[in-house]
Amino acid sequence: MDATLLDAEAEAAVLRVYRQVFAVLAREAGAMIVDPDLLDVDQAILDAFAEAGSDGLTVEQATLACRAYPHDVIVRRFEVLRQYGAITKLVDRPNELRHRAAFAPYVMLMFLRRMSVQGGQAELHQLLTLEAHSVSDPQAVVEQGEASIERLTKVFRLLGNELAILVATSTTAQLRENAQLAWGNERLIEQAEKVHRIVLDRWPALHRACTSLRMSLAAYADAVQLAAGRLVERAGTTRALGLLPIETWLTFTRSSEPEVLAGVLDGLLFDAAAPDFSPQTMVEAVETGRRTGTARMAPPRPTEDTAAPESAAATDREELRAEAERVLAGRPSVDIVEVVDEAGDWITARRVLAELTAAHLHDELDYELVWSDGMRIDPAAGTPWATEGVFRRVTR
Repeated sequence: MDATLLDAEAEAAVLRVYRQVFAVLAREAGAMIVDPDLLDVDQAILDAFAEAGSDGLTVEQATLACRAYPHDVIVRRFEVLRQYGAITKLVDRPNELRHRAAFAPYVMLMFLRRMSVQGGQAELHQLLTLEAHSVSDPQAVVEQGEASIERLTKVFRLLGNELAILVATSTTAQLRENAQLAWGNERLIEQAEKVHRIVLDRWPALHRACTSLRMSLAAYADAVQLAAGRLVERAGTTRALGLLPIETWLTFTRSSEPEVLAGVLDGLLFDAAAPDFSPQTMVEAVETGRRTGTARMAPPRPTEDTAAPESAAATDREELRAEAERVLAGRPSVDIVEVVDEAGDWITARRVLAELTAAHLHDELDYELVWSDGMRIDPAAGTPWATEGVFRRVTR
């Protein structure tokens, strides 16, 4: 009987802590949060209790401390936290108004926010470090080693399974959102292998459990390679730089030759550095950009006597040809610096360069825009910085 009561008491304690921890996820008793803003509400309530000290808070004091949020939301979340045991009465009596908060829900909030930013990698590294210390302890027994190996086997099986399912069934965008599962995988596998070696050396009888761990690590490594290969293939065909972690692109830029880096930006046109704009100019530009016409006018309908208009593509082609001939002025080629200086200011020069770039990229026009590595810097010019290059006719 004593043993049974002790077991029941231990289970009740675990359940109590579990409810406190996951109270931050509950919208109502038995429900989950669907609005992430409610996490901020819970944190605000717990922050208020932390500032209140040992005197605790009443419901009214909590709503006053969290007045940045709607009153009814604070009251509802306060009640949910109280039902889950995250907030309890200061003294257990019927008419007690003051409450105190447990620390477990706040710890859970911190854990959730770290998980959202780092994808759980930091926590997994810490888990592996703790497992290595645990099995290295001289007082550790074979049961502890077996439990450690089983925990790591399940962790890496879940990681490998999730990545394999994402590779097989998800879109590239969904795979990119879960790419943190593959970050730092070499270091994770090395730490797990370290725990494996320690356990196998100390307790050779656990070779079967260690084999399961090696199999889960191999499956995880294969899933990482498949996921990375699909991301690299997709990123290479679409130039979607967001498909890979920033560390990958930093390594690419540091280790690539100038020709390879220049090829990435081939065909793109960037604005040169411009002076600071006044706040009034910025406000006017923003307000002008927001003005959108709501009324839609019907397009004019040609009569039977009117000839059919030329297609928009042909019109654009001829406009680009006219602009290119205007810039060339009968010459076979012209320096870009000269074109920029003739424009007078960067706003005009940018428009001209955009049209010359469009003429260069047009399949039906015989013009070419070639950039060089030099740059003209003249503070007195209308456009102080101008990249050197040539716009010319070509024979195709």
